[in-house]
Amino acid sequence: MKPMMNIAVRAARDASKVIVQYMDRVDHLPVVTKEKNDFVTEVDQKAESVIINTLKQAFPDHSILAEESGLAGHSEYQWIIDPLDGTTNYLHGFPQFSISIALKHKDKLVLAVVYDPLRQELFTASAGDGAYLNNRRIRVSKQSSLSGALLGTGFPYKDQRYLDAYLNMFKTFFPETAGIRRAGSAALDLAYVACGRLDGFWEIGLQSWDIAAGALLVREAGGIITDFSANENYLDNGNVIAGNPKVFNQMLKNLEPHIPDSLK
Repeated sequence: MKPMMNIAVRAARDASKVIVQYMDRVDHLPVVTKEKNDFVTEVDQKAESVIINTLKQAFPDHSILAEESGLAGHSEYQWIIDPLDGTTNYLHGFPQFSISIALKHKDKLVLAVVYDPLRQELFTASAGDGAYLNNRRIRVSKQSSLSGALLGTGFPYKDQRYLDAYLNMFKTFFPETAGIRRAGSAALDLAYVACGRLDGFWEIGLQSWDIAAGALLVREAGGIITDFSANENYLDNGNVIAGNPKVFNQMLKNLEPHIPDSLK
């Protein structure tokens, strides 16, 4: 697994050069609206191309699932790529975005890289080998209850059918916790759960490339991540609850009355 990790880290670092290079020209970037509140730029596309080229040179037979270019190839090994998680933040100069790369083998997540190019924070995980931040072992927090917990979340900004359900979820947590943060990069939010900066996280309607790398980070750091039915179908349905074991259990219990049947 180490050679694969080395290549994935190289791909993330190479893509970060593209992202940082364009930061002072964001105002001049052409922006395409894929759907409501969902944008893509030349930076997303170039960063994704760099990642794919790096991976394909090393592993030409592996398949790719990438946000901008979709699915290519068929293999037991599949790379799941978000070249710029937090595009809206990036376009506004809000310094919270990341590169997310995961590897799945026979439907099992086995490798994860989440890279924050501004802070130069590299989160990595391999199945069975723990999670790391800049080569230092990380663990989820020891917070024992929602009281005093700091949670992360994401608004259902693209598909607003579930806005009322989400607001009810928010209301159940808001008076119970120390605070709720909505920073705009789910991959980083999950990495922050893995290293204990957040005690828990939940969101509706994500894509597999938003979740895959962060999910393995959380699990390898001793946390729990499931969908709203406490199953592991989050890559398919995009609904996520994550946290250290004690906070996760309390989050799930508190969310349950507010989860529509269509999200279970």
